[in-house]
Amino acid sequence: MAAESSEGEEEGKLSGGNRLLSVDDDLREMGKNAAWSVSSCKPGNGVSSLRDGNLETYWQSDGAQPHLVNIQFQKKVKLQLVALYLDFKLDESYTPSKISIRASDGFHNLKEIKSVELLKPTGWIYLSLSGTDPRETFVNTFMLQIAVLANHLNGRDTHVRQIKVYGPRPNPIPHQPFQFTSREFITYSSIR
Repeated sequence: MAAESSEGEEEGKLSGGNRLLSVDDDLREMGKNAAWSVSSCKPGNGVSSLRDGNLETYWQSDGAQPHLVNIQFQKKVKLQLVALYLDFKLDESYTPSKISIRASDGFHNLKEIKSVELLKPTGWIYLSLSGTDPRETFVNTFMLQIAVLANHLNGRDTHVRQIKVYGPRPNPIPHQPFQFTSREFITYSSIR
């Protein structure tokens, strides 16, 4: 997971990263259920490069900032975590340094739910979408927008190598089939 830096001016910025994706078993990847779009891209470096599972490919924007990734769902979903793969060592000035995550039921009423500054990230960066209330561990939304507001070294275009969005699993006990607990339901739970 990303670590907080504690060096003077760099305090409060996320740095680090992990080459291997590590997510709790009680979360599932929700991106496959969404329609993805970007504000701009260089030919051959579009949305498909964000979702292909290959850390060597990347989305490259081609226009003015902010650079946007829009993730739209057909129905309201609970989202808990965004994982971004960034690589400052390879991408340098193309690496995002400031990201805003926004949520809503459409483009017309987006509200920022998370803003983060990054310090030379290399690897998976995890951004929790929990609310200000400690009981809110997720965001319930139709749309998520990831906005790259600035890049390292004042770079213009951006590279993001992978994005994954996670929500809670519907089954409260991960990787186990649902089981009835009352005697009445157990009696009628199998076909005879």
